Parts: sequence; structure tokens; C-alpha cells
Amino acid sequence: MERWCCMRRGCRVRLSESEFNLICQKQKKKKPAGPKESEIQKSIKLHLEWHGWFVVKIHQSLGSYKGIADLYAIKDGRQLWIEVKTPKGKQSEHQVNFQEDIERHGGVYLVASSVDDVMGLCERVG
Repeated sequence: MERWCCMRRGCRVRLSESEFNLICQKQKKKKPAGPKESEIQKSIKLHLEWHGWFVVKIHQSLGSYKGIADLYAIKDGRQLWIEVKTPKGKQSEHQVNFQEDIERHGGVYLVASSVDDVMGLCERVG
């Protein structure tokens, strides 16, 4: 019995039963993907806002400072820059440079991969 590959839209590759079953097994073994960076950002933003912080999501665009953090938060004069990463994510060279610039000027910079990373901050700062 022949089956058609339907993994991609428009794909019309004929597969034998054994090939089809092998592909299906490989797909089932894939680990579920962790949260997306945008989902982590949103949850951090909502958590901080719930605790009284004013939070702005920074969009990188033409003319922006390279490596600028994803979120900027302020509460009672305390300012915080937050770079959001997935648990496996790493900062780029530009992001490290931005962090160094912020810290050199007395700012607070945090790399966060979950809401847990900012929870302690809410308790310490407000």
C-alpha cells in the first residue's frame, strides 16, 4: 500500500508503508518544544505590570541600538532592562555589549528565561 507524504503543503512524494511508518515514528519521538521567547516576554511583562511596574517592549528596528534589551521596566524610579531568552538561548555579542554599557552607567540589566527570574526582583525592589 502506498501513502503520500503530507509533511509539507504541496508535497506529492509517494512513500511505501514502511517509509511512512518510519517518518511517523520519528515525528512522535520529537520532544515538545519549550515556550517561545515571545511567550516568555509576555508572561514577564504581565507579571511585572501586576506588581506595579511600567513595562515597555522594545522592538529592534533600523537605527536602534544594536543588542538593545527586549523589555524596559520602571517602578518608583528604579529602572530595569530585561533581555529575554529561551532556556537554551544565549546573548549575542551586541547584547553583551549593551549589557556592559547599561551596567557601566549604573543600570540594572537582567537576562531572564522565565517569570521565576524576575519574581525575586519584585520582592526586593517593590
